[in-house]
Amino acid sequence: MKAGVVLNSSAAKRLIAKGVAACTTVGKALADGTVVVTLGTTNALVAEEILGEPIDRGAFAAGFIDDQWNVNNRLGELGEIVVRKGKRIDIDSKDLCNSLGNGDVVIKGGNALDRRGMVGVLMGASNGGTVGRYLSLALARGVDIIIPISLQKMVCSSISSIARQLGSGRVELCMGIPCGMQLLPGRVITEINALEMLFPVKVMQVAAGGIGKGKGSISLLIEGEDTSVRAAFDLVSSLRNEREIKLKGNK
Repeated sequence: MKAGVVLNSSAAKRLIAKGVAACTTVGKALADGTVVVTLGTTNALVAEEILGEPIDRGAFAAGFIDDQWNVNNRLGELGEIVVRKGKRIDIDSKDLCNSLGNGDVVIKGGNALDRRGMVGVLMGASNGGTVGRYLSLALARGVDIIIPISLQKMVCSSISSIARQLGSGRVELCMGIPCGMQLLPGRVITEINALEMLFPVKVMQVAAGGIGKGKGSISLLIEGEDTSVRAAFDLVSSLRNEREIKLKGNK
């Protein structure tokens, strides 16, 4: 059986969040280690799925793109969410970084996804921001990086070539904050990955974009046994009224 579905931006974020919560690596870290959910609009929904309760989504974002490269004017109101052995904890950033090791997970979203599956993160902060804080220690210690990212962020150029061109000192004229880009290695979870983790189906992207409610949407084809396809279709249908995250920038 085959089914075609359309996911708007908000529905896509929720689906990806459900996929992250279903990831075995994340589940093991939630039970036996530490999971860090960094700021981000998709990660706000990831946090809700992991915690089983709503959070203040409008405060759980740092940089974002509207009509320019922007910064959330509520940045600082809500920090990263840390869950250790099943319980949410408050911990100093330095102590957290010192404590992370193999078996722990950092969940970090991205801004660009290339055709090879590599992810890039825009960096407006001169010290590299969140990715600058976690990437080196994660690679050095064997901390797993989980990257929830929508297929709507696909780019034609390679992330490595983009990273070589960007940088706050290289861009003379910019809509918003000039940024650099960091290549982010880790396990990527898109809408396709999420559906294939949640159901025994095969999924492919067949279209992108639209107008009205379909702005920024992606269209997918789901294939498999009738029961599985119908279950996946029903889940996607249930997400159609997912509310949009509202942000206001400093710029």
